This record gives sequence, C-alpha cells and structure tokens, in this order.
Amino acid sequence: MTDDFFLDHVADRLAALPGVRAVALGGSRTQGTHTPDSDWDFAVYYRGDFDPSDLRAVGWDGEVSEIGDWGGGVFNGGAWLTIDGRPVDVHYRDLDVVEHELAEARRGRFRWEPLMFHLAGIPSYLVVAELAVNQVLRGTLPRPAYPRELREAAPPVWRDRAAMTLRYAEGAYVRRGQAAELAGALAVAALQTAHAVLAARGEWVTNEKRLLQRAGLRGVDAIVAGLRPEPEALTRAIAEAERLFEAAV
Repeated sequence: MTDDFFLDHVADRLAALPGVRAVALGGSRTQGTHTPDSDWDFAVYYRGDFDPSDLRAVGWDGEVSEIGDWGGGVFNGGAWLTIDGRPVDVHYRDLDVVEHELAEARRGRFRWEPLMFHLAGIPSYLVVAELAVNQVLRGTLPRPAYPRELREAAPPVWRDRAAMTLRYAEGAYVRRGQAAELAGALAVAALQTAHAVLAARGEWVTNEKRLLQRAGLRGVDAIVAGLRPEPEALTRAIAEAERLFEAAV
C-alpha cells in the first residue's frame, strides 16, 4: 500500500466514525521532519459524544483508550495502532473544547496541564497549535494565526514557572548533593523557558521533541552532563542555567 493510498484509507475510515466532523494529519509528517520509520499521527475532531468502541470495532491492531484515559484535559485520549504495518497514533479532539481554547487563546488566556511523557506539561493552547500546523484531510477546521494577546501573556507565565522550578531545586536538592533530581529540574526549567521563547516569537508548539533546539537552549545538555553530587557543583550549574535562560530570546 503506497503512502498516499494508506493516508486516504485511514482518513476515510476515521471520518466515517459516528460523531467525527474532521480528520487531520499531524506530527512530523506535516512538518517535514519525519523519517521512513516515523509514526503517522491523526486527530479525529468530534462533536458531542464520541464512543471509542466505534474505533475499536474497525478492527485495527493496537490499544484504544477511553475518553479521559490520557488525563482528561485537552489531550483526552486516543489510540496506538498498527495499520498495514505502520505505527499510527490517533488523538481524540472534542470540537467544543478546541473552540473554547481557541477563544481563550485569542484573549491571551491559557492553563497548564500535566501530560504523560511531557516533562514540562502542556499549555491548553496546544490544541490551537494543532489547528494551525496540521493538515486537514477530511472536513473543515479553522487555521488560526498566533494571537498577539497570547504572545504577550504566555512568556511571563512560562518564565515564572522556570524560575520557580530552579528556586525549588536550589532549596531542596543542592545542599544534599542530589544531582539526579537537579538534572530533572534543569530539564523541566529549560523546556518551560523554551515555551516562553517560542510564545514570544509567535511560533506554535505541539510537543517537546524539538523544543530546545528551536529555542536555542541545547546548551543545557552540557550543564546537565557536568553535574556532580556536590553542593558547590550544583550551585554553579543553577547559575549557568539561569544565564542561559536569560539570554534565550
């Protein structure tokens, strides 16, 4: 099965599910950063009730979650599947939620949510970012520009989170020489800072995979690599991280 035929086949089957109003392709395959082994990331946009058992009934191999199994926030569930030998992720997107978050983003408002596998968590405007960068395969969806209000409101929120992360790490881990815990805190603070940098630029973020590169913050790798379980070394690492983060624009 060619890629084009595969894409049409999957899009048609997803679009036919009860309640689905649109289907989009996301991830690396819409951004030109994929490899032949990359996953295929689909989003199903539904209105009202969506029953994952309908997706399960299609018969594709894999795991289909219930609504809310992935945290219950804007990223509320999906499936990990294998279709024609290809790895496929399907994400559930409630159109009522997406439209609400779009309206909030245009007012410069958002909230932070934890999400498994995302070190810094996600902003609620992630689902708005998907509208802006994903490829619509079936149905129609808005394609919003980055709101000026969000560019102004989001960076200080993310910068404050990064500063608090480092402040807590300094008080909790440094004097005990806990290098592993500090390494985690530095990674989280770097990603929080990267969110601030990209928001200030008006650049959408849909995941953390290349966030540090995009924000020019890969220098945190060297800081983490140099950690030693000694208070003096950990204090220097925090100071180096603070300088790196302050310089990032």
